[in-house]
Amino acid sequence: MNSAALTSPSESTSHSIGFPFDLAAEAIAVRMRWFGVLVGFALVNLISNDFFPNDPQRNVPLLNVILGIGVIYTLFDTYWSLQGRVFLSKSPLVVSALEAIFIGLLCHFDLGEQSPFRIYYFMSLLVCAIRYRPIVTYSTLLVHAASFGVLLIAVRERLFLNWLILAVSLAWVAWASTRLAGLFRATSARLAIVNEELEQRIVERTQQLKESQAMLVQQEKQAAFGLLAAGIAHEVGNPLAAISSLVQLLKRRTTDQYTLDRYQMLDEQLRRIQGTLRELVDFSRPATKVETLCNIHEVIEDALSIAKYYKRRKGKRIIMRYAENLPPIRLVRPQIAQVFLNLIQNAMDATKEGGTIEISTSLEQGWIRIAIRDTGHGVTDDHHDRIFDPYFTTKTTGTGLGLFVCRHILERLSNGRIELSTSSPDGSTFSVLLTSDEIRTYADIPAPAYGVDHSLSVTDALLMEEDDSVAK
Repeated sequence: MNSAALTSPSESTSHSIGFPFDLAAEAIAVRMRWFGVLVGFALVNLISNDFFPNDPQRNVPLLNVILGIGVIYTLFDTYWSLQGRVFLSKSPLVVSALEAIFIGLLCHFDLGEQSPFRIYYFMSLLVCAIRYRPIVTYSTLLVHAASFGVLLIAVRERLFLNWLILAVSLAWVAWASTRLAGLFRATSARLAIVNEELEQRIVERTQQLKESQAMLVQQEKQAAFGLLAAGIAHEVGNPLAAISSLVQLLKRRTTDQYTLDRYQMLDEQLRRIQGTLRELVDFSRPATKVETLCNIHEVIEDALSIAKYYKRRKGKRIIMRYAENLPPIRLVRPQIAQVFLNLIQNAMDATKEGGTIEISTSLEQGWIRIAIRDTGHGVTDDHHDRIFDPYFTTKTTGTGLGLFVCRHILERLSNGRIELSTSSPDGSTFSVLLTSDEIRTYADIPAPAYGVDHSLSVTDALLMEEDDSVAK
């Protein structure tokens, strides 16, 4: 029985049990030790008495004492094993030597070189090969061979042939068990690698499925929005056209300048409504995948023309800092406009009333950078790695698809990416970076130090002036 074997089979001895092979080998080692002591008690007190009732060489009380010491050691070993630790892990050869003495004493006080306890030498080597490196096993082989030689001398049996037969048998068992244990270890290591690869593939496939599902949900939402916008445009467009015609007729029948000015303002507001409907229909129309040469500032304005209807824009300033003479870039315009719209809406959601949203453009090291900065609550550190995952959101009413869709659109472009540039309790900055072979030939163009307030359109200003005049 091997009371040594509880260390890792690696080159350095382990102090804990961590690998599946180690756990299985430890269970085998503990069971074999218990098997050894229990069978030893049976051999001493039951079976051997029937076969050797009058053998004067056998010392049954002393054999029971030796086996009792083995039980105490096995109890310690079992306790350490249950704690996930290794008993005497740093001294495998010391334990092997103690074990050789233990087996030698059992044989000496039993039947000498003919004792059935000789089989324990083989059990010791087997478990040693399971638990240790081959060098430890072969060293244990030498210790056991010496132990049996001392036993032969102690019982005055100088039969070299007996020692040689046992030594050769031990050597064969040591070689076979180390080779078999090595095969098991290699198989276990390979299975661990394959299992890790399989788990990684499952994670990747699950993520891909999750992203595909998210894109499908987004496409269905956009298609439903397109149908709704087309329906609204159809139902509202006809009455608006009739009202516009009536306004034109009334303008022709009056000569009062004040009334003409008010009809003119009414006609402008009708045209504004019609323009809004066209914008909604155009934006919700199935996106084309055709790339065109785009002015990035015009694409941002397309997104702002939709964002201005967002109910959470109220009370928030939008400052534009556009770099001058920024070169055009070839893009799928509707898709990039959708990216900007998502980022602008997120900035509006994060910014409290009275806050500021700043959109700046620049050309840096061959990349056009569009930075959207808000004065909101920022993104916490533990969310940095998750904000682009599908369905992850910190909003109570969010779907968690906005940033994911932005990243998905830009990743499909070989010349685009999105990143969280800065984040603090004072706000966040998301940057969209775009490039092309032609863009890389341009020198850097910084964003201007001062921007233009985009919060009010010209029509909004006229309405405010009209409201002031009516109030007066």
